[in-house]
Amino acid sequence: MKKVIAFAGSNSKTSINKQLATYVANSIDGIEMKVLDLNDFNLPLYSIDLEKEQGIREPVEKFLKYIKEANGIVLSLAEHNGAYSAAFKNLFDWLSRKEVKFRNKKPMLLLATSPGQNGAKSCLNIAIDRFPKHDANIIASFSLPSFNDTFSPEGITDPDLQKELNDAIVSFKKAL
Repeated sequence: MKKVIAFAGSNSKTSINKQLATYVANSIDGIEMKVLDLNDFNLPLYSIDLEKEQGIREPVEKFLKYIKEANGIVLSLAEHNGAYSAAFKNLFDWLSRKEVKFRNKKPMLLLATSPGQNGAKSCLNIAIDRFPKHDANIIASFSLPSFNDTFSPEGITDPDLQKELNDAIVSFKKAL
């Protein structure tokens, strides 16, 4: 059975991106899904001096192991001031110090959402440009605008957006 990891690029305990990533994870049948939480990978703020003094931290090794054992990655990015959240960027920096090409060409479904009408597209576009430099194989992407109006505990309330997400999921699943 194929293994997929899903997580949000946020350390908020009430992350809307974690809600979206979990929803998508539960929508993909026929795979073994593991939902990760950035709060379980506590890391100090990256600095070259800290790396030289203490080396690569155990949470980095642990997260990298999840990536290597997975056949695919579902990631929903939180947008803070038009870019990644500090928590995600910090993990990204640590991972890239351990292995520059840490995504190992794993198929990736890249998501983003926000309360606003832009749906975190600025952050999503940064990731689409940046991630392939670290061997990401982005199969599909999806932005959910106006999260509080378009998402409920049952899922996406807008049929057109749900269809767009379903198409992205089908493409991702085919690539696994």
